[in-house]
Amino acid sequence: MLLVYPVTEIMKYIPVLLGSVIVGTTSGNPLWTLIPVTLVAAYGVARWFTTSYRIDADHVQLRSGIVQRRTLSVPRPRIRSVDVEADLLHRILGLAVLAIGTGKQTDKGEEFKLDALDISRIPALRAELLAHTGQYVPDQTDSAMAHHVSPADTAAEAGIEIGHWKAAWVRYAPLSLTGLAVVAPIAGIGAQYGLIDVVSRSSAVQHIDDESAPIAAIVISGLILLSVILVSAAACAQYLATWFGLRVIDNGVTLHLRHGLFTTRQITLDLARFRGATLNDPLLLRAAKAAQLEMIMTGENPRQKILPQAPRAAVERTLDELLRTRRKPGGHNGGEQPEQPESAHPATPTSLTKHANHAAPPPITGTTLGTIDLVKHGPAARRRRYTKAAWPIGVLVAVLIVLAVTTGPLPAWIWSVPAVFAVTNAVLAEDRYRNLGHRVLPGSTGPTWLITRRGSLDRNRDCLEAPGIIGWTIRRTYWQRRAGLATVVAATAAGKKAYQVVDIPIDQAVALIDAVTPGLRGAR
Repeated sequence: MLLVYPVTEIMKYIPVLLGSVIVGTTSGNPLWTLIPVTLVAAYGVARWFTTSYRIDADHVQLRSGIVQRRTLSVPRPRIRSVDVEADLLHRILGLAVLAIGTGKQTDKGEEFKLDALDISRIPALRAELLAHTGQYVPDQTDSAMAHHVSPADTAAEAGIEIGHWKAAWVRYAPLSLTGLAVVAPIAGIGAQYGLIDVVSRSSAVQHIDDESAPIAAIVISGLILLSVILVSAAACAQYLATWFGLRVIDNGVTLHLRHGLFTTRQITLDLARFRGATLNDPLLLRAAKAAQLEMIMTGENPRQKILPQAPRAAVERTLDELLRTRRKPGGHNGGEQPEQPESAHPATPTSLTKHANHAAPPPITGTTLGTIDLVKHGPAARRRRYTKAAWPIGVLVAVLIVLAVTTGPLPAWIWSVPAVFAVTNAVLAEDRYRNLGHRVLPGSTGPTWLITRRGSLDRNRDCLEAPGIIGWTIRRTYWQRRAGLATVVAATAAGKKAYQVVDIPIDQAVALIDAVTPGLRGAR
């Protein structure tokens, strides 16, 4: 701690220290550089004298603070998770950070973290903190830390590995917006400090004429290509740093995740709080036959990621393993039909098994909840997708007509813009309809499952188990009432809190609620 805390504080105050270096350089007095560094390091050392923790039969307490003393106290029965994190410095020194979670979202300053603990003490401490739950089973990471053996030697007694990161998956990283999120702030800082003005006032830009326009176009194309390369490289670097070495271990009562290149993280998730999973496949990932997997759990991050961008087959396999013990027979054994046909299930009203055009729902052809065919929402839902896509084009055309009347004839090429947008929006509308659907899988030995899918540019397939649903809402806008449609919202304490079945025919809405949670029917 006497080394970790000073280094951590120095890294935190780098902007201030850079200012002191500039002042010391310009003034010719190097003490201006040493004084702030000494003060910050001394503050880090002082934290060691003022930080302590204790564990008794009822509470875990953390006391810290130099000027203002603070005591964080967590009742042991409220502890739901114990996560372990170690950055590069911690790993070199054989230390780790242990974070205690209570299933409640807290501010960053209110997190209960024990910093710079000896890594050999982590397994016993984590087991002690989770002993009251009766659910903790040491994973292979714990065994490796406690006994200094290879994780592979203890994998058999730790549980089942349902997910494993592969280096080839990094090719999917540029298909997300993470690289843009890394590069955009840097570009924003450059623009704020006048980079755009420097470029616009340069002699090359000032002397652009008709003859040099092709050269300018080539330069701009090169800059765009360079930007794409930088964004892709940043996305790949962030992907490797975060998900390198990911392993997902399911021991039946907890789910263990371990990942990270420079900063390693070990996350323990209580499967008793599991309520489902979301298969997320935005447009670019979908085009590359890839996806990512998120958990739906109470008291956890609403988008707790289990698998990052990965081949869709690997994501579906992990999803199936995750839900293996929680879904009805027939869904996991190679796509066999369930014991009872869905249309014959006693709790499923007849209206649920029909479209708006009274067609029977598609048979169960998929082998996992990620591939099972969904019930489409009929022609009214399709018309609604096209109507939403068409009105912005109408507004744009009206604006152009007004401009043409008030200012005179517009260039011919301007009228091609609405046509291009119309074609693009029509394609997106059709894709949104094709991605719209739901399915109810009644359980014979396990819970009933509600599967709902929506979106185009960002598509989600949510698989939610019925016991996690605590309420329903049937919502109808003015236009939905005219179209005979409704949006059914399943309320839950987990994940995003509300999961929607969008634009379902109104005659199926109440039937859907009865099929998923018999007796918990919402009023129209």
